[in-house]
Amino acid sequence: MSAGGPRADYSQPMDPRYEVLGDAARLAGEFVDTLPSRAVGARADLDELRSRLDRPLSDGGEDPRAVLEQLARDVEPGLVASAGPRYFGFVIGGALPVAVAADWLTSAWDQNTGGYPPAPALSVIEEVAARWVRELLGLPSGCGIGFVTGCQMAHFTCLAAARHAVLRDAGWDVEADGLQGAPPLRVIAGEQAHVTVGVACRMLGLGQERVRTVSADDQGRMLAAELESVLAEEKVPTIVCAQAGEINTGAFDPIAAIVDRCRAHGAWCHIDGAFGLWAAVSPKRRALLDGFERADSWATDGHKWLNVPYDCGIAAVADAGAQREAMTSTSAYIPAHDEEVPWGFDWSPEFSRRARGVPLYAALRALGRGGTAELIDRCCDHAQRIAERLRQADGVEVLNDVALNQVLVRFADSDEVTDAVVERVQREGTCWLSGSNFRGRTVMRISIVGWQTTTDDIERSAEAILRSAENA
Repeated sequence: MSAGGPRADYSQPMDPRYEVLGDAARLAGEFVDTLPSRAVGARADLDELRSRLDRPLSDGGEDPRAVLEQLARDVEPGLVASAGPRYFGFVIGGALPVAVAADWLTSAWDQNTGGYPPAPALSVIEEVAARWVRELLGLPSGCGIGFVTGCQMAHFTCLAAARHAVLRDAGWDVEADGLQGAPPLRVIAGEQAHVTVGVACRMLGLGQERVRTVSADDQGRMLAAELESVLAEEKVPTIVCAQAGEINTGAFDPIAAIVDRCRAHGAWCHIDGAFGLWAAVSPKRRALLDGFERADSWATDGHKWLNVPYDCGIAAVADAGAQREAMTSTSAYIPAHDEEVPWGFDWSPEFSRRARGVPLYAALRALGRGGTAELIDRCCDHAQRIAERLRQADGVEVLNDVALNQVLVRFADSDEVTDAVVERVQREGTCWLSGSNFRGRTVMRISIVGWQTTTDDIERSAEAILRSAENA
């Protein structure tokens, strides 16, 4: 017997109640094995999926193994190969096999990692994963790290800490007294800021429509000189939201200049780095983030470029005390604890949650520093390659400076033609990419963050796009 208890004897038949777990592993393996060859988009429409999946709920229940087999069969035509090598839509990464496997274990262990007592080992795993994130990204060693659902909740967490800090400095306890009667507080962001920043402000009572916007250049980068003018307009508690990786172009705000201006005016600087923050791991591309380590908070996603399963957002705050004050909970049945004991709900909004940091921990151990940097650089090189292939064709225009992993393409300088090419590519199935609108023009957006993508996948995808453009 091991120190942790009796070991399973796999030479004996599995307890029948758990045979469904073996079925799940087999079905999952069959699916992921098809990813490189299957059509990337879904093959069933909404009506068909409803007809396959919508059924009366039985009174007596059904056999679990039959439920799982039928579930896998019925969802099959509606599955998108977003974990595969030629999915380039919505900046969605695939999932490394080791991260998927760690995620399965996380579900099987079923630990509530909101607190240390119900999940001691997994709380320590998240503590270690948080340290690795700080080290990899070059964030301040003492900053707080919270594992949340995605970048939306990472913004919420960081901006809650920002709200706490700037109002605290103005003599107001927002956690105790709320916003009614509080000093005026303003949020400033670039005009190309991601919608999730505004939604976080809405949820925090700061008002999505009250966010003051600063003009951006033709790549979506905030104009630092205009920010200076806006900051000088009034002296009130202020939060500035900068961007590392504009969602369409991949461009980076001039972060060093923005941080300098925030420091001069006593403003909090938050960085939306949903995918772009990972450029910090690459020696070739870290300069894009010049000055970012001097900001006050950072939001990013593990399930984008780090290729771990949904959901795994990361909220980092330089003033760990502000993050803890904004997030932590207490009750009579919760033991008193200090910052030396890792409690998940000290750093994120949820009182109870799965151990999101476990797949991240597994992915980082498997990749290492060099493997993480190589993954990022490979995707960026693929983006430059497909951009070069496309811009050589007549009537095809690449609109952005391909500094990272995003490529914006327009066909025949026409909204209608561009829409038609996007629709044809999605329907044809070789690859899947999304349409978007940038500065009033319809564009095709190609986002490359998947670990499986090869040069051959890029060539195949470029050919499919060009064939669709010829027929549009």
